[in-house]
Formats: sequence, structure tokens, C-alpha cells
Amino acid sequence: MRLQRLARPAMALIGWSLAFSAWALGDKPLRVIVPGPAGGTVDIAARVIGQQMSADIGRPVIIENRPGATGSIGLSAMLKADPDGNTIALGPNNMLVEAPHVMKVPYDPLGDIVTIARVALTGYVLVAAADYPAKDFQGLVEHLKTRKGKSSFASYGTGTVSQYSGLIFSSQADLSMQHVAYLGSPPALTDVIGGQVDIMFDGMVTSLPLIKSGRLRTYAVVGKNRSHYLPDVPTMSELGYPEIEFQGQVCFFGSSKLPPEILAKLQAIIGKAASVPAVRQKLADAGLEPDVNTDTAVLLAENRQLSQGNAAIVKKFDIQAN
Repeated sequence: MRLQRLARPAMALIGWSLAFSAWALGDKPLRVIVPGPAGGTVDIAARVIGQQMSADIGRPVIIENRPGATGSIGLSAMLKADPDGNTIALGPNNMLVEAPHVMKVPYDPLGDIVTIARVALTGYVLVAAADYPAKDFQGLVEHLKTRKGKSSFASYGTGTVSQYSGLIFSSQADLSMQHVAYLGSPPALTDVIGGQVDIMFDGMVTSLPLIKSGRLRTYAVVGKNRSHYLPDVPTMSELGYPEIEFQGQVCFFGSSKLPPEILAKLQAIIGKAASVPAVRQKLADAGLEPDVNTDTAVLLAENRQLSQGNAAIVKKFDIQAN
């Protein structure tokens, strides 16, 4: 997806500017909770956009990392703060539509939390170690069939797209693969590269640097369309697996108790900052696809649909938290 295709009309920028001008009169810092570790992709996105937001509104934007429990620690901290717009969160939407199906969370993910804005999309990719015997996707399936019941796939966590994709692939290709869950992509990819695990469906952002450095081999991408980062790599749908079609979202979240006027101001601030060309380029450089959407109703409808689909997958494969 080319950056220029995501540009917004100039009049929208003018509207955003007018909408958040009054917000800049406050003097309290804007606190953005990131339910992940410092240095991660979402953290990078928060700091890039947060820096621009701070410049736009003339107030400090503080990034606070609160990792753990698949995002529920950070989201719980956000919900405990006053719903005055000064404490929001930024993270992947799987915190709302995936994790709650396999672990108990102390909130209603689609009722207590509002998606303020989506700022980027992210894809997934099927990878193995660079020296893995299979050279292409068909070769991969054939090789795994020779190891039926003995091969394995890694995921970056139970109840995630990473696991869903592996389970569906294993089932439809009749591979009987063993699932090995990890606490995040880095340790999982280390074992994939080391040969302890055969394959992994991973997020594009974490795998792409290893693909570029020649440490991982790609077989397919997971998404509706081919990735512009890997234009020659086919999608799982093209290869005959239409059910393996997922796309992640990076979003700002807030309490559903936010007053409508504050929600609108936050959307104006975020929408303007995330649309700055330099910000979009930095997000793209990190492996994300800039995509700004501040239509709360549309985002909620998307999340409901995704949540229902994921619930069906969890039920079908009887996925349970470790």
C-alpha cells in the first residue's frame, strides 16, 4: 500500500486543527499507556505519534509502558484513571478481539473500551529458518507431510492470530502439527531460526528485519492482499487457504465513559498527528501500514465481527489459556 494512497483531503486537516485548538489550552500531560515493552513496535508507534501530538497541542505526551497479561494490565490501568481524556492507551486491537476469548479480563472489552482511532495496519507472514529444507510453499507442505505428527509450529501467544493460523493450516493440510506457545515473537523466532520449531505465522513487523537479513525464509503472507513489503510472496488465500486471512490493527483506546466532546477532540489530535507525512513514513519504516480511521462506529462494528470470528475459532479448536 503506497503512502500517498492513504492521504486525507486538506479540508479534513483544517477541520482537525479547528477541533483540537481548544484542547491545547489545558496544561496536564497527556498520558498514553502502551500495554507492551519499551522498544517494541507498538511502543515505537506511540512515541512517533506522541511526539507529533505534543508538538501540535503544546502539552507533554508521556508514554507509559505497562506490559503483561496480553494487554489487560495496561488497559486496566487506563480504565482506572479518570475518563477525562488525559489517559488513553495505544496497542493492537487483538487485546479486545482475541485475548479475552482465552483469558478472563476484568472489563468488557467491547463495552468498557472505545476505539478512539486506528492509526496503522499490520500483516502476518509464514516463515521458517533460512536453511529449512523446503524452498517454497508446496515444498513446505510436502516436507511437513513426511513429518506428520512430529512437526511443530510456534506462536507468540495462546489465543492469537499466530496460533489460529497455525491450527487452521495444520488441520486443512492434514499435518497434525504440535503448537508451541511463546511469550512474544522474539523468543519464538529464536527457536524457529535455531531449528527447535519448524514454522511460525508471525507479525510482519517482527519478522521483516530477519527476512531482510537472510535469517528467515518466507512462504506466504496472511492478509487480503499481498504485502508491498514482500510483493512476490503469495497470500495464504491464493495458495488455497482462504480461512487464513487476518490483519492486525494498531489503535488508540479510551474509556467508553469519555464525554463525546472529549472523544472528538482526541480523535482530532490523533487523526492530525498520524496523518503527518513524516509520521506516516516512520510508521512505514517500522513495518506498519499507516491507516487513519476515526469513525468509532465503524471501528466498533469491525471489532465485533472480528471477535465473533475469533470466538468461533477458539471453540472449534478448543483453545484454552496455558
